[in-house]
Amino acid sequence: MADKEDVLSPRTGPEDSSRLETALRPNTLDEFVGQRKLKENLKVFIQAAKGRREPLDHCLFYSPPGLGKTTLSHILAREMGVNIKVTSGPVLSKPGDLAAMLTTELSEGDILFIDEIHRLNAAVEEALYPVMEDFLFFINTGQGPGATTLKLAVPRFTLVGATTRSGLLTGPLRDRFGIVFNLGFYGEEEICSILARSASILGSRAEKEALALIARRSRGTPRIANRLLRRVRDFADVRAAGVVTRSVTEAAMTALEIDPEGLDNLDRRILTTIAEKFGGGPVGIETLAVAVSEEPDTLTDVIEPFLMQSGFLKRTTRGRVLTAKAASHLGFKLPGQPDLL
Repeated sequence: MADKEDVLSPRTGPEDSSRLETALRPNTLDEFVGQRKLKENLKVFIQAAKGRREPLDHCLFYSPPGLGKTTLSHILAREMGVNIKVTSGPVLSKPGDLAAMLTTELSEGDILFIDEIHRLNAAVEEALYPVMEDFLFFINTGQGPGATTLKLAVPRFTLVGATTRSGLLTGPLRDRFGIVFNLGFYGEEEICSILARSASILGSRAEKEALALIARRSRGTPRIANRLLRRVRDFADVRAAGVVTRSVTEAAMTALEIDPEGLDNLDRRILTTIAEKFGGGPVGIETLAVAVSEEPDTLTDVIEPFLMQSGFLKRTTRGRVLTAKAASHLGFKLPGQPDLL
């Protein structure tokens, strides 16, 4: 709790979003809201590993951004009573980077968390295989006929990988994870519970109706829900004596250009572009990315999952297609396509 008090103290000065986001994260599986089946299974795996005095098996979490992959990795470390080392795929550019981390920064049972693990360098990934299986790291020294291979034992640790694009993981890497979970979007009641906890940590008074309104616009994503809560809190501090009411929340959502379906300006721009420039689709992702001046990865990893889950967009073999629900929501009449559902 000391960390939270430090983060939220007025002495820290202007709000640091990354530190505040960390403060709002749950610390235990019991505090973690949602993903019920995942939590139940993890409790069993953790209890079994601790009973055998073994490290937890390697874990892979995959989902769209903001659904709790990083949070779960830290919870696993706390539940197991071990330390956690955090890195990311792009940071590990060569096998030597991995070797230094494994030999100097990890102890027996610790967790190594690799975010964006699908972006690992091929050489690093290959060096990781014997480490995951036998906790051995092989180092090649010299070149040509005089080359030798050194075998280095590393502490028995748990690798936790997180990715937004599980399809880009190679088969050999994916097969070496003993625990694999897909995190789904959260329901409105679950988001409301998360928001109530976050409001309490922030020291904000919030009406239940206001939290429900935020939850409906949170795209089923805790990270977005907490971000919106912080912005609504700003409006409440300025316009409502610090109380998060329904009226101030509605005003904040209007100012932030977030509509009742949770669509923001970028979402609407994408859907409008498909309707106006491509007749409702189909349109390829590369073409669409150029049309809206965004990276294809942003569309596929961040935007599309929610739009598809909510029934605004369809992905076909020929490209992306606007649905009748999207056309109706945005007030478009698609020529020749009275019903795209």
